[in-house]
Amino acid sequence: MSTDIGTVVETAPPPPAPRAGPPTAPTPRTPTARARVAGWLLGALSKTVAIAVLLGVWEVAPRLDLVDRTFLPPFSEVLDAWFGLLENGQLAANTEASLSRSLTGFALAVVVGVPLGLLIGWYRPVARLLGPLLELFRNTAALALLPVFVLILGIGETSKISIVLYACVWPILLNTISAVRSVDPTLLRLARSLDLPAPRLFQKVILPASVPAVFTGIRLAGAVSILVLVAAEMVGAKAGLGYLINASQYNFAIPQMYAGIVTISVIGVAFNQLLVALERRFTAWRAPLGG
Repeated sequence: MSTDIGTVVETAPPPPAPRAGPPTAPTPRTPTARARVAGWLLGALSKTVAIAVLLGVWEVAPRLDLVDRTFLPPFSEVLDAWFGLLENGQLAANTEASLSRSLTGFALAVVVGVPLGLLIGWYRPVARLLGPLLELFRNTAALALLPVFVLILGIGETSKISIVLYACVWPILLNTISAVRSVDPTLLRLARSLDLPAPRLFQKVILPASVPAVFTGIRLAGAVSILVLVAAEMVGAKAGLGYLINASQYNFAIPQMYAGIVTISVIGVAFNQLLVALERRFTAWRAPLGG
């Protein structure tokens, strides 16, 4: 019996199907420059729309006789008065006088309030010693003591800087004390388990954990420094935004009065944004790694 010689083709078995593994998370896309610009513009628009509506109502309401334009002139007239004060130098001179007093008192309050707050918050004996005095003076309004400051220090720059210092030191001091006392106990126990000495514990644990609350007090003090100073300048001063507002109201220059008020508001917002930027700079370590 003969067999035909042929080609025998052997087929290899198919490869095993791959096992299904756990689903992988999609790789996050890096936002493009156009998306970042669009997001920034949307955020800026959402923040300014309320202010734009307010200014629009301010402009329209006096013109439609909804309010007496003698006492609330349209915003365009206030803007003209603002540029007039800027051109004749009154706005710059009064703003410079107010800022020098406010920033000096604010800086002194930071220099005094932060170290004292850290000391009182960290050392219980110091807290027990100074506690009654803090409770006494913290409940005494700064403006209520303005006549005392004027009688003792006169009507010059010293009394105005001192009243700003007194008003600003309390939010800084109290927030700093609270920050030190509210540090996470787990962090303290962990640091003590590593046998860290007290100075290193204070430097590596207490200070970093206290920074956000301390900056909250500093931001509150920044707003207080301007408000208290303006009130003090209305009582006895020959220069400053408070003096400008009071003198304009006395002379019935109502647009100039509102121009001074708008200037104070703009300075307050700018000062707060500067403090927010500093806070982000000093607390950048708190940001998440992927943020």
